[in-house]
Amino acid sequence: MKQLYTFILVLLLVSCGVSRSVHHLPQTIGYHEEIPSVQKHTATAFSYKNNFLVQNPQKLWELYAEGDPLERGMIIGSLSDSLIKYQEKVFFGKIGELVPSKFRQRLLRHFLKYYNRNLYKNVLEEYQTEIYGLSLYTSNDFDYLGPKYLRTLYLHGAHDIGHALTDLSLVGCTSFAVWNEKSADGTLLIGRNLDFYAGDDFATNKVVYFIRPDQGYPYMSVSWPGMLGVVSGMNLEGLTVTINAGKSSIPLSAKTPISLVAREIVQYARTIEEAIAIAKKRKVFVSESIMVGSAADHKAVLIEVSPSHFGVYEVANKPELVCANHFQSMEYQDDSKNLKHIRDSHSQYRFDRMTELLNSHETINPEQAAAILRNTNGLQDALLGYGNEKALNQLLAHHGIIFQPELRRVWVSANPYQLGTFVCYDLNTVFNTQKHEGIPVSLATTPLNMAPDPFLETKAYANYEAFRIQNRIFDAALRSNDAVTDIFIAEYQSLNPEYWGVYEKAGRYYLRHKEMAKAKVNFEKALTKEITTLPERKAIEKILKNKF
Repeated sequence: MKQLYTFILVLLLVSCGVSRSVHHLPQTIGYHEEIPSVQKHTATAFSYKNNFLVQNPQKLWELYAEGDPLERGMIIGSLSDSLIKYQEKVFFGKIGELVPSKFRQRLLRHFLKYYNRNLYKNVLEEYQTEIYGLSLYTSNDFDYLGPKYLRTLYLHGAHDIGHALTDLSLVGCTSFAVWNEKSADGTLLIGRNLDFYAGDDFATNKVVYFIRPDQGYPYMSVSWPGMLGVVSGMNLEGLTVTINAGKSSIPLSAKTPISLVAREIVQYARTIEEAIAIAKKRKVFVSESIMVGSAADHKAVLIEVSPSHFGVYEVANKPELVCANHFQSMEYQDDSKNLKHIRDSHSQYRFDRMTELLNSHETINPEQAAAILRNTNGLQDALLGYGNEKALNQLLAHHGIIFQPELRRVWVSANPYQLGTFVCYDLNTVFNTQKHEGIPVSLATTPLNMAPDPFLETKAYANYEAFRIQNRIFDAALRSNDAVTDIFIAEYQSLNPEYWGVYEKAGRYYLRHKEMAKAKVNFEKALTKEITTLPERKAIEKILKNKF
């Protein structure tokens, strides 16, 4: 109760600053304000002038838009309004699940207003205007949460806020770059998994954006409906950007969302030097590694940003670069949070596994890159159990993506995870076609598509999907203290027998129900498996020491 009163007092003290941010609106005068009149050709094909949205045979949505900031936002919003409304429903529904109390939801709304009070000061006016245009097409169902523009702006910082405030392990991405003698054709090749998970429904609609802004370079990115920031992208100059979360402290307020820093880089940078200059200008509120690949520079580097440090990591005399979720530059060598993260998390393990797989090939081509991104085993091909966060492929990725910047080619994975077809796009073809007339068709360079992973046809994959269902049922039983049968637990474990978590959860269940012998057996079995993090292993060891 004392903390609640303190929280309310803080809100009252900063109410003036909150009020200014809540009522702020971006610049819209001087831009094209024509309301787009979207033509619906089919259930999956829409257009307005030279802009369009179409779903390809692999179920990826492809959206092409051009114009000034307000124009782009309104075009993107009008073309994908149904997808955006669905995405909002999924996201805010998830919040409702996590915070079911109406009172706590009100507190959360007040907190977000306070926490985001400086957000508008740290987002480029151009992007605020674009977000405003898009927000006109968001749902009315969530107006009780706040004005549409404000909600949409906040959502562009949702990844950062969740990462900063709760240190969520929603993001455990791994990426790599190879060039010169390590690349099969000598050109720069980059691969990455975006292991961002916010529920299955959140990843239902993947959108591949092709944007021709009135200023800066044309670029592509892949994310979800309503997302104008960039998490994975490449511009027509052959500069790529991907982001990997690092260990963060809890900041006092939101600043520039990292996806909008990445967006600015991919829109306005041609070289690594230009990308670094842009990143240095922006104040961020989470720690992040930004991998930048450059066709002009024929290499890739990591720009490592945090609220208090800025570093650039570049490999010397080596044609490959690996990135997980810890920092590598000199500026972070003695950073206590980074060192603890390396020791306690699964980041170093994934880094070592990626290095091991790269070393197993003399050279890497796009097909081998896809196989690496899809790999579910651990070091020395150890069986980790499916869904283990130590794997490069944790079977929860929003997408996998492969870039060939010097050829302006990119491959984007279709569902599920990074296991579906890797669809190829050639940016020279996309952006050198000046007009897209008639019924929209896919922009993919289909002959270069990569086939789905054969793993999808195996019994092991079917068992994993069944395991995910059973896992949710077991989690609900543990939360509510409901009973399950020994037969249920045995079947649950048989679906994913190498995964440590199935034994740890059974141990906790039996311990709670005072079946000590069964609990002990399961905790001991868990310790024989590859446990995700050091703290989780220590927690099991502590239970065994104190309870048995």
